[in-house]
Amino acid sequence: MAKSNSAVTVSNNNMLDSATPHATVSGFVLEDVPHLSDYIPDLPTYPDPLQDNPSYSVVKQYFVHVDDTVAQQIVVHKNSPRGIHFRRAGPAQKVYFDSEEVHACIVTCGGLCPGLNTVIREIVCGLYHMYGVHKVLGIQGGYRGFYSRNTVPLTPKVVNDIHKRGGTILGTSYGGHDTSRIVDSIQDRGINQVYILGGYETQKEAAMIFEEIRRRGMKVAVVGIPKTIDNDIPVIDKSIGFDTAVEEAQRAINSAHVEAESNENGIGLVKLMGRYSGCIAMYATLASRDVDCCLIPESHFYLEGPGGLLEFIEKRLKEQGHMVIVIAEGAGLELISNNLSVMTKQDVSADKLLHDVGLWLSQKIKDHFAKLQKMTINLKYIDPTYMIRAIPSNASDNVFCTLLAQSAVHGAMAGYTGFTVGPVNGRNCYIPFHLINEGEKRVVITDRMWARLLASTHQPSF
Repeated sequence: MAKSNSAVTVSNNNMLDSATPHATVSGFVLEDVPHLSDYIPDLPTYPDPLQDNPSYSVVKQYFVHVDDTVAQQIVVHKNSPRGIHFRRAGPAQKVYFDSEEVHACIVTCGGLCPGLNTVIREIVCGLYHMYGVHKVLGIQGGYRGFYSRNTVPLTPKVVNDIHKRGGTILGTSYGGHDTSRIVDSIQDRGINQVYILGGYETQKEAAMIFEEIRRRGMKVAVVGIPKTIDNDIPVIDKSIGFDTAVEEAQRAINSAHVEAESNENGIGLVKLMGRYSGCIAMYATLASRDVDCCLIPESHFYLEGPGGLLEFIEKRLKEQGHMVIVIAEGAGLELISNNLSVMTKQDVSADKLLHDVGLWLSQKIKDHFAKLQKMTINLKYIDPTYMIRAIPSNASDNVFCTLLAQSAVHGAMAGYTGFTVGPVNGRNCYIPFHLINEGEKRVVITDRMWARLLASTHQPSF
């Protein structure tokens, strides 16, 4: 039985890969990831090629120890229950693939995100330069590319400069997931390592691919690499592209501030991505310090009456003569959900089509001040939605993408499968798919970070 859906309780004095779970007060709960040897007996192992790699000759310790784990909670009390730990990512002393037999593939799914090309580049270069793997295939057009599109061979030469571009050189799409046909294609092509870049839904579908591969008893490592600018994937600190998206969103906020400040009673309204999670809006607001009001899906607001948004806008304009509002695309939808014919339609990603809350709020503000006839406003609406995700990753994200891609390669070569790689408390680790798929991460409005935002904007809690 594989260990994908069960936690292993480990004593501080016991090895992590002990066959028998332990229950000790001083131990911790290891949320381990599946391994190919769980369902394929007597797999041969090979020395890790990294030990002969001249680039790594300066490293004191080549390999991550089998007992190394990463704690999910690093702030604990003496009476806290045993915490959850994850297996630390990194090169292993033994690998379960001969470099010459590896046939890897990479696929990008869902919406665009800064850093996709960097991850593709670093998976290819990591396989080539660290492990001597020369057969890497790019699956074009998302999941459906496995069975209906062309593929492209990927080499370090092909991917050399792609990190300087936005988007993905492989193309992407929503939908197209057909587990049986995808696994048939993997089997027919002789692929034995699958790297899947995608967001929350893509990781759920990657888990389905892994389960089918395990059911068939195939020696194929399935690795998920989380990407979403919304930063709504649970467990991990952040996903690729988030830092870049926040930085680019801040540019839009700066433009809105210039417009607002340059006009009498100027209002700059910026709509940012964030269907269910307001992470981009919150972090861009904190980074900017020019925002007077930030509206996110997790914090409901109302327009009319005492303490409402419109009253606050009047107050702020009287105080300083201008203001900047940031709104996430999923905020305030309960206020405009009377048009159900639109709300029940779906886009290509199977998500509900949303009203343009930015346009709606712009009109509500204009109508309010037109009725008052006391104050003439000058409102500028800026929607950088797709601009912030179609750009190349910044320096911080480039480094992050490199570490994530290399960690994914190390995990696959070590025989781990059915996992997503991501940072937990600043350390990359391997997280079983079932934890990633338990639910999307949200902004916690009782948390200190939201309190910091309120202290910055001085907006009411509505």
